[in-house]
Amino acid sequence: MAFEAKAPWLNNYGDVRFHLDYFDGSMWEAVRNIAHKYPDYIAFDFMGKTTTYATFEKEVYECAKALKAIGVKPKDRVTVCMPNCPQTVIIFYAINLVGAVSNMIHPLSSENEIEFFINHSKSVCAITVDMFYSKFAAIRDSLVTLKTLIITSIKDALSAPMKLGYALTQGRKIDKLPNDAPVLWWNDFLKKGRKYVGEYMATVNREDVAVILYSGGTTGTTKGILLTNLNFNALKAQIIETNPMFAPGDKMLAVMPMFHGFGLGVTIHSMLANGGRCILVPRFTPETYARDIVKHRCNFIAGVPTLYEALLRQPKMDGADLSCLKGVFSGGDSLSVALKKKFDKFLKDHNASIVIREGYGTTECVTASCLTPAHLYKEGSIGQPFPDTYYKIVDVGTNIEIPYGKEGEICISGPTVMKGYLDQPEETANTLRLHGDGRIWLHTGDLGSMDDEGFIYFKQRIKRMIVTSGYNVYPSQIENILDNYEAIQMSCVIGVPDEYKMQRVKAFVMLKPGYEPTEETKQAIIAYCKKNIAKYAMPYDIEFRDSLPKTLVGKVAYRKLEEEELAKMAAQKKTEPQLETV
Repeated sequence: MAFEAKAPWLNNYGDVRFHLDYFDGSMWEAVRNIAHKYPDYIAFDFMGKTTTYATFEKEVYECAKALKAIGVKPKDRVTVCMPNCPQTVIIFYAINLVGAVSNMIHPLSSENEIEFFINHSKSVCAITVDMFYSKFAAIRDSLVTLKTLIITSIKDALSAPMKLGYALTQGRKIDKLPNDAPVLWWNDFLKKGRKYVGEYMATVNREDVAVILYSGGTTGTTKGILLTNLNFNALKAQIIETNPMFAPGDKMLAVMPMFHGFGLGVTIHSMLANGGRCILVPRFTPETYARDIVKHRCNFIAGVPTLYEALLRQPKMDGADLSCLKGVFSGGDSLSVALKKKFDKFLKDHNASIVIREGYGTTECVTASCLTPAHLYKEGSIGQPFPDTYYKIVDVGTNIEIPYGKEGEICISGPTVMKGYLDQPEETANTLRLHGDGRIWLHTGDLGSMDDEGFIYFKQRIKRMIVTSGYNVYPSQIENILDNYEAIQMSCVIGVPDEYKMQRVKAFVMLKPGYEPTEETKQAIIAYCKKNIAKYAMPYDIEFRDSLPKTLVGKVAYRKLEEEELAKMAAQKKTEPQLETV
């Protein structure tokens, strides 16, 4: 069907092509082609051990045969509850090779969450590491469709010397599984693959669902997002087109988890399907992150703003040479103008010739679908749409496009947009809508605007907007102002229910080292706010915190703070004296 869509960004798109040819096969076929082209290149590093593309390919085939040996069929769902380690990457692509679907979940999920993820996806098989076995054991009887639980260990992917060291340190902290535990150990699982005889490669189409990722955590009801082979293969082409400095063999520090679109789509698949080298990190702290950037001379790093904020304070970065960096990407949460300026200066002071580039996207389109151009930046903007990706702003609650500069709901259309939500047709229909221009548009639930040059400006989640005395207050704007104050490291702003105003604005603040959480400090912040924030949007209270709660992927968990405030209010109400009824 013919359609019309505005694309004002094309006037300053530079050398980037807007229309690309996308690989027609599966995710694994895209990686396999690279393995044949660069067999001796390193596919990934893990705790001192390297794996070439040729070896990686062999391991994926072996694992795929093992999946067939235990009865996994095309379209079956397999839950992968793993940190970033070789087994995760190998089984992920093996699942794709046999035509099954990877149901990616966080290993730190609670027992109830794991039960939901497995039952909701109707997974027939699951894999996790030994340290998380107890969670599965506790819910095993409630897992309706699960037939096989594969258990692996970090030590299974280590070199011989590292295995010994691991056994004497981290391994000692892990409870041993009972001898009669109903599990299939990783090495025994692979042995089944070596003995398997028969067909194991499925015919996989680009429109077939390959991955289920989950939204939620900070946004409400958890939903399984159905993503296709094309979604990921389109992303891997867009990433390279918008980053022409990439070359096969370049190193990406893969700390963002594979259960998350950012980690799986950008730091893993976009690298492996283009000949990159992934530095797999199963668990990290800002300190180890800083160490790994320098140790591995990484070319690309990607993370959430809180990670970059922490990196600024790392002693290990003192005097570090970051001239190796070709790209630094921020996503998953808003990058404040203040943090961008500080991190750009940090990069320059450490010999890097680049600046941090902010992206925007949702898991419903894998991850980023918009990125700050390498050659052009507008303050406060999240950049311009990826190739073949269209953005438009509509009046909230409608499909009606609004003029440039006006705020409304961000809508996205393009090759990375999901197929839908798992078993939630109403949610799917509400989110994926056919507009009058003939395109299917993803309604993101995010507020933003577009200027006449096609630069996108993200405000925040529509549901996060605070309405106080009839005024709309955007927490991200207040946070931006607070984060610019000399004493503040990071802030989070929430709306607190109020009988009169509907909501009141409250700020939570984490101070920089050297500043004390005193009344004097609070009054100084309030005085600063009065100069920079409209009276109706002023925080009625500023609460100091040593740290701010984070979601599993490192975003500031504002919902956690909202829940704490509601609980506090409920407790106060219980202790208030009640009037006697006559």
